[in-house]
Amino acid sequence: MKYNRILAIGGHVGDMELTAGGILATCAAGGGHIATLALTAGEKGVPAGQTVEQYREQKLREAEAFAGMLGGTSYVLDYPDGFLPDNEEVRLAVCDLIRKEKPDLIVTHHEKSMHKDHAACHRIVKDAWFYAALPAVRRELPHHFAPLRFAENWEDAADYKPFEYLEVSEEGFALWQKAVQTHWFVTGSASFPYFEYYSHLKRLRGIEARRPYAETYMRLPEEVRLIGGL
Repeated sequence: MKYNRILAIGGHVGDMELTAGGILATCAAGGGHIATLALTAGEKGVPAGQTVEQYREQKLREAEAFAGMLGGTSYVLDYPDGFLPDNEEVRLAVCDLIRKEKPDLIVTHHEKSMHKDHAACHRIVKDAWFYAALPAVRRELPHHFAPLRFAENWEDAADYKPFEYLEVSEEGFALWQKAVQTHWFVTGSASFPYFEYYSHLKRLRGIEARRPYAETYMRLPEEVRLIGGL
């Protein structure tokens, strides 16, 4: 299925750029519109020689640069990394951005994660997605519905089972590889080889799908139904 407007929502700047970056870049390369929303900047992974405040400003620039290279829009909420509040204020802020962007696909974290911000982001987005679709939840903008999917992330691996493969075009893969390197941690972090891992993962999932590149996604459990007969 071709998506023309994708909104990817992560706990930190860089989360969705890595995990859903292939379909974001494929959408953009095909003339569609993409937007990224980070609920925190992810500033606590600060490089040596910088303050947390300096790195936060850098992360904001990195989010803007990635989205800009895809002709899209980036949003970063003003909550501290590691202390994302799991409350209705954040849910309504996300609801409002869903209604503003009017995506035809929303992507966020899988529910089980080693990172508390990722797990909180899943719960927040799931509720915000529900609010955004309800006409009775009266906000400044009218209601909007889009399918919700959960991206594959090494930090969110517990009980993750690929359900849906979305093709990443060769043009999209090349654009993603270029754009994602605007994030310092993707190539500069000594803790994990992010660029290598996600580049190879997209190729591996592509081979499984009989395509050059692909990304996998999960759906809500209640959406997964098998209908068969005897």
